Amino acid sequence: MAVVTECSHGWVLDLCPVIDQGYSHCIRLTDGGKSHVRCRFKRQCFQISKSHGSADVITSVGEGNVDKINKPLKKRKRKHAELNQGEIDARVYHDGIRAVISEGTKTLVDLAQSREYLKGVEDSVAEPLPLQECNLAALCDMAKELPLMDDLELEECAQALVAEDGGLCHVDLFSRVTENRSDQAAVVRLMGEEYVIPAHTSFLLSDFTRTRPLVNYGKKFDLIVMDPPWENKSVKRSRRYSALPSSQLKRLPVPLLASDNCLVVTWVTNRASHLRFVRDELYPHWGVEVVAEWFWVKVTSSGHFVFPLDSVHKKPYEVLVLGRYRSSSHPSISFSKIPEIPVEGARLIVSVPSALHSQKPLLSEVLRPYVGAEAKCLELFARNLHPGWTSWGNEVLKFQHSSYFTVTPVQESAEVFKNEDKKDEDKCQSSD
Repeated sequence: MAVVTECSHGWVLDLCPVIDQGYSHCIRLTDGGKSHVRCRFKRQCFQISKSHGSADVITSVGEGNVDKINKPLKKRKRKHAELNQGEIDARVYHDGIRAVISEGTKTLVDLAQSREYLKGVEDSVAEPLPLQECNLAALCDMAKELPLMDDLELEECAQALVAEDGGLCHVDLFSRVTENRSDQAAVVRLMGEEYVIPAHTSFLLSDFTRTRPLVNYGKKFDLIVMDPPWENKSVKRSRRYSALPSSQLKRLPVPLLASDNCLVVTWVTNRASHLRFVRDELYPHWGVEVVAEWFWVKVTSSGHFVFPLDSVHKKPYEVLVLGRYRSSSHPSISFSKIPEIPVEGARLIVSVPSALHSQKPLLSEVLRPYVGAEAKCLELFARNLHPGWTSWGNEVLKFQHSSYFTVTPVQESAEVFKNEDKKDEDKCQSSD
């Protein structure tokens, strides 16, 4: 269970259990046959124990005290003392939501700490973070040189990952949607690397210009979540991934993928121009009506903001813009089975973030009341997979690489698994 506690302000999430629930029972497929294994996402990825900041002050939202950073980070020298228009807009926006973030986070962290969560790292793992070099985007660039499928081949836009006899199928990852139709997760070797694929999941590994197989997949989705590679100076300096100009996002075939009344959720950076673009240009272009803005608040394992709330460089929160897709053919009539439950505004999702760049929390549990338990879910610009979801992106398997998991043969550690299952079960019950 991901939700540790919930109140009118929002939710506190524990991300590890929700990741692991899809991998408690896996099969590893090799040329020599198959074996049973257990996969657990590495705990050190979520052990954020210290706040980061400059000369700013970090507020401990759980206890109300103030701690100062012992060794402040050096600030980059500004060329000009005055703020530019973008910075002014960002400050105005921050001032408008500051009380919501501060008060709501304090309430949620206090509730979580009363349930013995966010009280410091327990059972910390003294191991370095996985440093797997991801070459998937480069492979997608190379795949663009391949010819597009013709009309006859479009009828075969989906393919099975695991054969009926339990063996690994030969798959074309770049031009067809790949499905793991099994009830078990599978550890498989693809493109020379080992990946962990959840049960009942489907994915397309492709470039932004190759979304046609996803459209021809034939599904209409009730929930679409996207985390676009926004352009910003930090990304440009780090060269972690290729950014996409905002105007190009309009080319995404969202109206062809969305069911009537589909809930569309977009992660947005704290850059005012990006937020304005989503609300005023992107969503209207798709026929999506903005219904709410939520905030993901990132805290340490002891309940502190990961960055100073009022820092001019980095904020401890990110924005989610939620909207409903309204069919242009019948704008006033809804044929959707999705419940038309109003989405409350300014709700908070509080969690310890992953130390891995751009790994976002899974939103299934908090969004379920607004889309229904049987909703078909799609993630665009995905970097990992979720059980029951369809995912697309040029790094869609990035965090499914086996280096991010502890993979253990079941027969060698049956008692360990039994104890861990009991611990996870007790933890979930204590959170109810």
